Amino acid sequence: MANTLPPTYDRNGRHPLSPKVDHDEIARFNFLTNLNVHIGQRVSPGNRTAFDNRVSPKFKQKTGRPLETRQQVRDAMKKDPFYQCWAALRRNTMEQRQQAGRHVVLRQLDDLIERAKEHNDGKETLKIDPSAEAPRYLAAVDNHCMPGSYYTEIVPDDVLAGANYETGLFVTTAGSMSSKGDGGGRSIVNFVRDRFPDFSPKRILDLGAGIGANTLPLASAYPDAEVVAVDVGAPMLRWGHARAQVLGHDNVRFIHSDGDTVDFEPNSFDWVQTTMFWHETSTSAIQSMMKKAYDLITPGGLFLNVEQPNFKPETSLFDQFTRDWDAWYNNEPFWSKLHVMDVFEVMKAAGFQSDKMFDGGTEADIERGQFQSWSSTVSRHKAEAKDSGDAKDNSYKGERWYLFGGWK
Repeated sequence: MANTLPPTYDRNGRHPLSPKVDHDEIARFNFLTNLNVHIGQRVSPGNRTAFDNRVSPKFKQKTGRPLETRQQVRDAMKKDPFYQCWAALRRNTMEQRQQAGRHVVLRQLDDLIERAKEHNDGKETLKIDPSAEAPRYLAAVDNHCMPGSYYTEIVPDDVLAGANYETGLFVTTAGSMSSKGDGGGRSIVNFVRDRFPDFSPKRILDLGAGIGANTLPLASAYPDAEVVAVDVGAPMLRWGHARAQVLGHDNVRFIHSDGDTVDFEPNSFDWVQTTMFWHETSTSAIQSMMKKAYDLITPGGLFLNVEQPNFKPETSLFDQFTRDWDAWYNNEPFWSKLHVMDVFEVMKAAGFQSDKMFDGGTEADIERGQFQSWSSTVSRHKAEAKDSGDAKDNSYKGERWYLFGGWK
């Protein structure tokens, strides 16, 4: 019988800065990983059964008409006991994952701060701006149920948010982001090299880079390029910069700034990249920052984004409702709006030309020799993967990433 268990936490990548984890903490992470997989693979399909057999017929019987919008589906599903149980479990696993990661980091935070400072202090490759403020759309919620979100600092030189993010990413994704959490970045590199083999950027900007997990593969793929990682979360950047240093990446600069106010010369980057960034912004922010990106890109340069694919005309109301879940219960408020926003119209308004825009999909790179080939299918966002393009062949059945972008 094929192994149907997710990879264990000992497959998680380690480096000299990694927080120490004891037996009980590893066991807790393994439990939460398996619980995530169980909820996603075994429990979640029951929502469709509840919708088809109870919720939808009951609504039609009561109103004399079928459900017509995803908002109506949500209101109706909220009353179903199976959905209530599933939603509570899913929300609770995220909260537990955050608390488990914070427990690991908080008990050794002083040591982690000092170890990070050894690689950060005096380095021109890290710029922290004490006056930088989180934008209102980010400050409104604890994104991904992370207390204090990405930017809150509880002590001087804080690295809690960054260390917690890295420590628990493996649990949330069950290994689908690879051992170093950089599967997205390596997938992006694969896509660019495959689609644009002659593209040789000399300067790359990664907006909303976080700890830079998906930035470092860009730096590895283009070692002669200067790579700049921008984020508004100082604890993320302190951790990410120190992490990059110990992993041997000296060609990456980490800049503390809101993407709206980041200060670079026009036409100064060959490639502007975002990875799962826009769904944590707002309507006004996505409009202004895409204009900012257009201004920063050199003529002939690339704008590339990994994000949520839009709803399509054939996307069922139930799938729309399912894909919106994180907006309501995982503290990602722009998630739902992005599903119906025409990002290509936003790009056009920013200055990009329609005939230079594109979208597509790329296979998630999960180090197939290290993880089971199916492990990326445990993603919480399987519905999004269905809209991310067809694989080149039938040899891989895992998660795919949706990308859109354009050339200037």
